[in-house]
Amino acid sequence: MKWNKFRLKTTTEAEDVIVSILMDLGIEGVEIEDKVITDRDRQDMFGDIAPNMQMDDGIAYLTFYLDEDVEKEAMIEQVKEELEDLRSFMDIGEGTIEESTTEDLDWVNNWKQYFKQFYVDDILIIPSWEEVKEEDKDKMIIHIDPGTAFGTGMHETTQLCMKQLKKYVTSGMELLDVGCGSGILSIVAFKLGAKHGVGTDLDPNAILATEENKEANEIPSEQMDVLIGNLIDDEKMKESVGYGCYDIVVANILADVLVPLTPVAMEHLKSGGLYITSGIIDTKETEVRDAVLAAGFELIETTYQGEWVSITARKK
Repeated sequence: MKWNKFRLKTTTEAEDVIVSILMDLGIEGVEIEDKVITDRDRQDMFGDIAPNMQMDDGIAYLTFYLDEDVEKEAMIEQVKEELEDLRSFMDIGEGTIEESTTEDLDWVNNWKQYFKQFYVDDILIIPSWEEVKEEDKDKMIIHIDPGTAFGTGMHETTQLCMKQLKKYVTSGMELLDVGCGSGILSIVAFKLGAKHGVGTDLDPNAILATEENKEANEIPSEQMDVLIGNLIDDEKMKESVGYGCYDIVVANILADVLVPLTPVAMEHLKSGGLYITSGIIDTKETEVRDAVLAAGFELIETTYQGEWVSITARKK
């Protein structure tokens, strides 16, 4: 089977936003090419003698694939329309799209060779297809298989949220996980004692991934509900989620989404409830913090990992 391959030229600043837009359109498995070298990357490559490298030239390439059954002309036209809308408030660079064809690829299984078990503090994240070693059986273990939904636990933003959940989750809590993806943050919260959770996501794949990961971690089906929709502007979605009933709202989403989401999160939290956020690149920290304060939250803590930021706040 042949696939249509598309390579979109943009900026490193816009790459995360455009990936989110592509996913909203139903395009999955976007490959990112850029020259951004983070502090963590330098440390991994060079250790204590890491040079001060400035390699980012501001250019990023996003590659995605459409199979033969997709109306590619209509899809690419949608992508171009979204890019033009985005261009009005963000530098997206050229925004050009090159097309070619490629042979059939088994993306669903090939990526597994790169996902190995690892620790986040003392939490062991292990792929669902790997066995737990005898010496690890007394650890907190999270079995995860993200499939086509975001969230293996390897990204700094996910780890920042996990560490904050470890600090603040107590037995019996109600959790709202906005942009739940694979369900990993909710599953961590359940392992820490949370009683019940609701996850929301724009991606239908999140339902399947979360249900599979719940089963892999022996989380009862009724302990977490997953809803597809936009919590920011869908009134029916807000009513389904419920107002003023959550001890914690966690959102690992892009900063541009966190800003309008923040006052909405306030509506769903109990008095004294916590708002845990990440997905914030360091250049967007001030923007998100200002939104948190403007919504009436009390800022509790800001934590960092690499170039990513997590902000934790409390509803007064």
